[in-house]
Amino acid sequence: MNEAILAQAVRVHQSGNLAEAARLYASVLQTNPRNFQALYLFGFVHFQLGRFPEAVRLISEAVRINPHAPDAFYNLGCALQPLNRYGEAVAAFDRAIALKPDYAEALINRGVALMGAKRQAEAVVSFDRALALLPRDAEAMSNRATALFELKRYQDAASGYANLVAVAPDFPNAPGNVALARAYACDWRHWDADQAGIHTALAAGRAAISPHGSTLILDDPAAQLACARHWVTDRCPPSPSPLWRGESYRHEKIRLAYVSADFHGHATAFLIAGVLEQHDRSRFEINVISFSPNDKSEMRQRLVRSADRFIDVTAKSDLEAAVLMRRMEIDIAVDMKGFTDGCRPGIFAHRPAPVQVNYLAHPGTMGAPYMDYILSDATVIPSDHHAYYTEMIAYLPDCYQANDDRRAVPPCTLTQAQAGLPEQGFVFASFNNSYKITPQMFDVWMRLLHDVENSVLWLLEDNAAAVINLKREAEARGISATRLVFAPRMRFEDHLARHALADLFLDTLPCTAHTTASDALWMGLPVLTVCGKAFAGRVAASLLHAVGLSELVTPSLEAYENAALVLARDPQKLAALKAVLVRDRYAAPLFDTARFTRTLESAFSAMHDRYRQGLAPAGIAIPSTD
Repeated sequence: MNEAILAQAVRVHQSGNLAEAARLYASVLQTNPRNFQALYLFGFVHFQLGRFPEAVRLISEAVRINPHAPDAFYNLGCALQPLNRYGEAVAAFDRAIALKPDYAEALINRGVALMGAKRQAEAVVSFDRALALLPRDAEAMSNRATALFELKRYQDAASGYANLVAVAPDFPNAPGNVALARAYACDWRHWDADQAGIHTALAAGRAAISPHGSTLILDDPAAQLACARHWVTDRCPPSPSPLWRGESYRHEKIRLAYVSADFHGHATAFLIAGVLEQHDRSRFEINVISFSPNDKSEMRQRLVRSADRFIDVTAKSDLEAAVLMRRMEIDIAVDMKGFTDGCRPGIFAHRPAPVQVNYLAHPGTMGAPYMDYILSDATVIPSDHHAYYTEMIAYLPDCYQANDDRRAVPPCTLTQAQAGLPEQGFVFASFNNSYKITPQMFDVWMRLLHDVENSVLWLLEDNAAAVINLKREAEARGISATRLVFAPRMRFEDHLARHALADLFLDTLPCTAHTTASDALWMGLPVLTVCGKAFAGRVAASLLHAVGLSELVTPSLEAYENAALVLARDPQKLAALKAVLVRDRYAAPLFDTARFTRTLESAFSAMHDRYRQGLAPAGIAIPSTD
């Protein structure tokens, strides 16, 4: 009888009726709880339904009964991955491969699990083994290139992605991944073709580049919206069973949850720490939901102290983290990752809170129906750009970016010689990451070096390939590579201090300086920018308006170049700008943490009021406190 029911269950399972298959497998197990096939396939049904903990429990029991089934170990590994149990997943895939050495799919997923465990070098080896079996497997090729990218082997990653495009030109985000890897290495030999490849894929309605990547190298808010929508549809669509279903909480205080992977010694943490500390605890309960590494830094400890509750959900799945937030009855959940590195928008896809807000890390729309608001200001999102955002826009009066006025102003103890700079001559600086430098911007910079005698360009030493390529590009433009000086990465306080050795910060486009611009302005170094078209290209302009230096916001590359020349040739004017920054360091809206926190709280209160009244999210504009 059991054999007949099991056979029927398998047929029903194969037809796609998972609910009926689950019922039949459960019926078999009632009379024979150690039936390997029923246990394994019942677990597989749970995996297909997204019930990963139960899938792991059932398949684990199955492989204890029969430890010689490679497919069972493979699916056990697959069920462990969404639970972030990467080490156990690798072990399961290893068992599958030991039983079936040519199991290419297990080698591929083993590589993915190793990447999740931040063991990228081992992942590359696993993908190489898979590709030896399946040389044209697109998933393996893409994942291998991504592992190389995360190892900062950008040239190798670019070659890997280019090979992928040759084999599978329609593979999601492949054109953008090639372009990004080359941009990180400042390899511009294919720049125009890479840009054309992205736009061709977008015009065809395909996923061309990741949404975060789109903010780095595209100055097109419509294209960025399309990229975000593709990503959400493919990777984190709204759950069909949202956790919050319209209930109205009645809490004494508004329960805020800040959700991020950056609650450690990270740029985002340096921006938000002061806000967390200065929230009005009589009106707000501050919860920090972290899936970031505990680097045991002073910043991590400070963030823990700043929260009413600091909860680490690193080991929880997206659903488990969302369920926790729902049980906490969070009123407003703030996604401080968006689509940036380490993001988990899948948590928000389960709708754990009545109000969900996109803020700070991702400079653009998330294109997700479950994100209600984006925090902004009138510079980064002009009124005629609303169509490029699926969120309702909550306008803050000065600048959308939080800042911490408690951070130090460390004195510079380096000499020019110790920093590799000349004793005499003008120092143009740009401490942006290498991927933000474009050939068009570099053209301007090289003309400035040509026109300003004895000047140098001080850049961040981001990666070895970028250094080599930038030197080559300078020589190709008639500028000696010796006039490029590369600043090594160093302790944050020391990095802040060395700004004193620079004369003018030259910003980039289409992605301007964000935290990097705040750092420069805080240390009294003027930032010259071009106001771009999209959010990421307008951030530095917003910062400059909020610090009282709107004159450093230019409308075009030509105006930017002319302004840089004027400042390089007029030391008195430049000194006056620096004096304004030093004088107004604690008075300018950009660095007034208490003022910013009150306006942010006003925005949250307005969102909360609408939800409590049963109203849909709508645009919000918080007036200035002046």
